[in-house]
Amino acid sequence: MSPVLAGVLQVLALVVALGLAYRPLGDHMARVYTSPRHLRVERWIYKAIGADPNTQMRWPAYLRGVLAFSAVSVLFLYLLQRLQGSLPGSLGFSSIDPDQAFNTAASFVANTNWQSYYGEQAMGHVVQTGGLAVQNFVSAAVGIAVAVALVRGFAATRSGELGNFWADLVRGTVRILLPIAVIAALVLVACGAIQNFSGIHEVGQFTGGSQQWNGGAVASQEVIKELGTNGGGYFNANSAHPFENPNGLSNLFEIFLILVIPFALTRTFGRMVGSLKQGYAILATMGVIWLGFTALMMWTEFAHHGPAFDIAGGAMEGKENRFGVGGSSIFAVATTLTSTGAVNSFHSSYTGLGGGITMLGMQLGEIAPGGTGSGLYGMLIMAVIAVFLAGLMVGRTPEYLGKKIGIREIKLAACYILITPALVLCFTAVAMALPTPGNSMTNSGAHGFSEILYAYTSGANNNGSAFAGLNADTQWFNTTIGLAMLLGRFLPMVFVLALAGSLAGQRPVPATVGTLGTHKPLFSGLLVATIMIIAGLTYFPALALGPLAEGLAS
Repeated sequence: MSPVLAGVLQVLALVVALGLAYRPLGDHMARVYTSPRHLRVERWIYKAIGADPNTQMRWPAYLRGVLAFSAVSVLFLYLLQRLQGSLPGSLGFSSIDPDQAFNTAASFVANTNWQSYYGEQAMGHVVQTGGLAVQNFVSAAVGIAVAVALVRGFAATRSGELGNFWADLVRGTVRILLPIAVIAALVLVACGAIQNFSGIHEVGQFTGGSQQWNGGAVASQEVIKELGTNGGGYFNANSAHPFENPNGLSNLFEIFLILVIPFALTRTFGRMVGSLKQGYAILATMGVIWLGFTALMMWTEFAHHGPAFDIAGGAMEGKENRFGVGGSSIFAVATTLTSTGAVNSFHSSYTGLGGGITMLGMQLGEIAPGGTGSGLYGMLIMAVIAVFLAGLMVGRTPEYLGKKIGIREIKLAACYILITPALVLCFTAVAMALPTPGNSMTNSGAHGFSEILYAYTSGANNNGSAFAGLNADTQWFNTTIGLAMLLGRFLPMVFVLALAGSLAGQRPVPATVGTLGTHKPLFSGLLVATIMIIAGLTYFPALALGPLAEGLAS
């Protein structure tokens, strides 16, 4: 079988698997967030944290819950790392330095999972399982909660209420993420991923010495890393490591885990607003972009430019033989079009245009299908922008799902789409202007610029993947990327929840003959165009200095 055909068949298998999971998972999540009953274990949790799950919150109270929980999480994870040297199960590793502990705490709480350290050489079992793995669950649940709050804003009628953050957080963790993670971990173990609490031991004898490896609860953390679109690996090689991702089957399964919840949330959205067709329109938009990026990536990496490429069957530099060009390309697109950041290959080793595709996937806002929750609310923000533009073209007040998009709503949506590019471009410009950050670059020229642009793109968009080649374990990068991750995660949430509150306070406007049909293919096409134009105009100059210049020169 040719490598190209193998890649195409993997894409088809993914589409079928996602299609089979779409309806049951989407409906289940809709029931989770609309059910009036609480499970016994959930009531225990509410009692322990002192929360009343039946209290309805307006957007300021909902936002305070998000920020308070996240602030406590950052502090807890920071202290856990700083105290690691005194904790049992540390495997002899010392405590984490302050700047790296801050960076890691900000990273995992912000659902970014950027790692400027070697996981197998820095973190013991307690920090990995009691700190990082826990944040993989709850940070994903926070993202889904914010998305559900925005959906309630569209569905509500002059109430201003968005639900209860604590109930949404607990339900998302207990009823959605945990059950799937348990089953999926068993699948990964069956594929060959490890799951233990082994200490450090030597493996084999090699010329010049031997290798040392430590075990860990890898399969369980790998599952929630992908399912929650987190991305932080147990080992430095991430999903290219055979302990995390043993073979082609596990690779395809992990891609499925990355995509399944973000895609299924579009059906949840349709259920909660009372129109499945609206969910299908958002799904179609996400699907078109994902398939387009996947096809473009496979084309750039399979294109032959000489005898070496012919022999290897494509651009195999930086890719695992276990996965090949097809499995690596599909994974790279899935992880950068979502906020996952897991990698099974070195993106720095991709062709110039291939590396640019991974960057552009993040710069679109990671909305096709995006992260757990963040993809849906990012796409709905873009839908509001698209409706506004359509309204300008036909000269009528824009409406979406029966809610008028007025001055306040469009200002909030505009602030949402501007904050992340501002963080990326400003931090990149400062890093390139100062002498010290440039010393961390392995390469010069366009590729070296891409290393830094990619790092801040990954951090501010809460992706977490690394281009490779950049030494980010410095005080400058640990601090600035940490700030970019926190601001890139929580400032957009402020605008999302404020928009949700504004929409929830409106009375629905009845549809008329002049109302734009936002459930039709025409609107999906307009939405795709809006996304590409906004991202293209914002990032094109920076991309032209980096991956485009490199790709056109090769």
